[in-house]
Amino acid sequence: MPPRRISVVVTTYNWPQALEKVLRALARQTLLPAEVIVADDGSGEDTRACLQRMAASYPVPLRHCWQEDQGFRVARARNLAIASASGDYVVLLDGDMVPHPSFLADHAAIARRGHFVQGSRVLTTAGVRDRLLATDQPWPSLFDRARGKRRYTLRLPAVARAWAWLGTRWSDAGIKTCNQGWWREDLVALNGFDERYVGWGREDKDLAVRALHLGLGCRPMRFAGLAAHLHHLERHDEGASPNDGLLDETRADPHRIRSLIGLDRHPHTPPSMPPDLRGLSPHAIPDGIPVHQPPIAAVGCTQAPQAVAVQTGRHRIAALPEQYPRCR
Repeated sequence: MPPRRISVVVTTYNWPQALEKVLRALARQTLLPAEVIVADDGSGEDTRACLQRMAASYPVPLRHCWQEDQGFRVARARNLAIASASGDYVVLLDGDMVPHPSFLADHAAIARRGHFVQGSRVLTTAGVRDRLLATDQPWPSLFDRARGKRRYTLRLPAVARAWAWLGTRWSDAGIKTCNQGWWREDLVALNGFDERYVGWGREDKDLAVRALHLGLGCRPMRFAGLAAHLHHLERHDEGASPNDGLLDETRADPHRIRSLIGLDRHPHTPPSMPPDLRGLSPHAIPDGIPVHQPPIAAVGCTQAPQAVAVQTGRHRIAALPEQYPRCR
């Protein structure tokens, strides 16, 4: 049975131009989500203003789950958003990943109980990125220059279903939370992401390894659930992470299923639930409004103040390019 309600969690950090492109693409899906929750790891005023502007005409609830900028804490940012999600299925998408119009319909078609879905990405060049951001073009062409495999721009649903059926054996080598789908009850059973992972990398693989320990499978999604990654300078060294030791511990312990610091750290407190921005004044965001949530919902985030100083944390870069930052 396909998911009844899909909550999309979009991570972001100080790139509102990319975030706007992603949100507009989600608003044009052939299958609309139940809600979009922006998991914000400490962005400044420009991101808040972007969300307020878009909320006025957004077709589904749009929520902003913000936490203070204290370095790279994407595991906690995602947990706060997952905790507030009302859907039975959660799609994780990075704020620089522009989804194909059938992105969510494909996720729903591939989803199966007892599995999570691992999607792929189309790596764009700087030129393709600039054109996507500057125009209303929704999706790169197969004939556009790409930094990765151009075949990932092809949507072939029948091939995608066969690929998912045949490809359930997996390793954590290709795990990336930039494009994933999870049953929310499985994320709750895993206690979400492990918030000990601070700094770039490995929180996604840790979640996947614990899912394997729980007995979940992975359904690879190719030729469907397409998303284009907007090119940017990387802010980390590939292959190295300050969190490698934590991941080694998880791999070595087959009984490690629940994160040690995770979703259960954010108990359900209605006054702090991120509100639907569509019903708010364009001049201010209140701390929150009471909303109904299932008993397993939890959140501990507060809304961004109107002016937020962007600081450089321990794992950030000191200077970001003005237009296209080195993204997470």
